[in-house]
Amino acid sequence: MDKPEFFVTPGYGEMFYKKLGYSQAVKVGNRVEISGQGGWTDDLQFPARLEDEIELAFKNVERVLAAAGATWEHVIHVNSYHVGGFPPETNETMARLFRQYMPNRAPIWTELGVAELGAPEMRIEIRVTAIIE
Repeated sequence: MDKPEFFVTPGYGEMFYKKLGYSQAVKVGNRVEISGQGGWTDDLQFPARLEDEIELAFKNVERVLAAAGATWEHVIHVNSYHVGGFPPETNETMARLFRQYMPNRAPIWTELGVAELGAPEMRIEIRVTAIIE
């Protein structure tokens, strides 16, 4: 059995590791699992517009995947968690970004509405599984 490798991304990942004791990604063999990523900056600021927060969450997923040697093109499964329901711009933005980041792949996707996330300002969190081929 392959030994797990854990990854802590520079910036907010290091802060979460020191403060809360968790890693941003784990790789076992060719499989990568990441912690949920919000649409935050390194200093945990959130954009005012929901669309911008979703875009930043996708960039943060990309950043964590890269730390573990993967890309969005390796993603096979997406879970997204949403506070405040599903206004039209939510699915429109998610679909646009899926096509942008994964033009050659359509992963499975579970979209969940939740009451709250890890920070009061968070409206979205994205967690993915990737297989490096």
